[in-house]
Amino acid sequence: MKRALPVLVLSIAGLVPVWLYEPSLGITSSEASTPATTPSASSSTSSSGSSGSSSTVVAGTTVATEKGDVQVEVTFAGSKISSVRMLKQPNHPQTTAAVPVLIKETLAAQSADIDTVSGATITSDGYKESLQAAIDSRADSAASSPSPSASAATSAPAAESASKVVSGTAVDTEKGTVQVEVTFEGDTIASVKMLQQPNHPQTTAAVPVLIEETLAAQSADIDTVSGATITSDGYKESLQAAIDAKG
Repeated sequence: MKRALPVLVLSIAGLVPVWLYEPSLGITSSEASTPATTPSASSSTSSSGSSGSSSTVVAGTTVATEKGDVQVEVTFAGSKISSVRMLKQPNHPQTTAAVPVLIKETLAAQSADIDTVSGATITSDGYKESLQAAIDSRADSAASSPSPSASAATSAPAAESASKVVSGTAVDTEKGTVQVEVTFEGDTIASVKMLQQPNHPQTTAAVPVLIEETLAAQSADIDTVSGATITSDGYKESLQAAIDAKG
């Protein structure tokens, strides 16, 4: 009688471990900075008096998502959103790619009413929730402040007239034309908007970075974004022209 092959042994040897995929939960930048139990964003509000009495920095609430915590920090120039910075975000490629898009849309919309980035729905929803909390906190803080005196109220139109919008020159590059529009509040660069830009993924990703650096540096003396050198150079040239035209 033929001896049976050890089939059971062979089948067991053919098995391999199966590792289940578990999404990364993201690494927060500072775990101790804002407790998760913070009741509102108002406790994170601070005034940046060194850059101007009307500039206010507000941290939104920390939003726990399936991918990780999301928290934004918003800088307001008067009532305008001048910049947005991430305090916490999931450590995922989709999030890294989505954040510049979300910030760009926020600066354009001046609100949390922005589109969700495809492929990063969870992060987008957390971003918008934290952003809205910061906006609400800023509004609550303004509403609870003492009413301005009659003299201050009469001076408001003068402060309003100090706002000036200047378009930079249109700079032709190998990738396409680059042109910026700068809004000045007195001598402060309050916001930057692109009037013309190349239709390239590198440019789309670079523009929010360039704008954020401009608002921080308050000049055209900013770094070139890696992978978007041509666009960066055109942006800085148009920006400098706008600054020079402002005088």
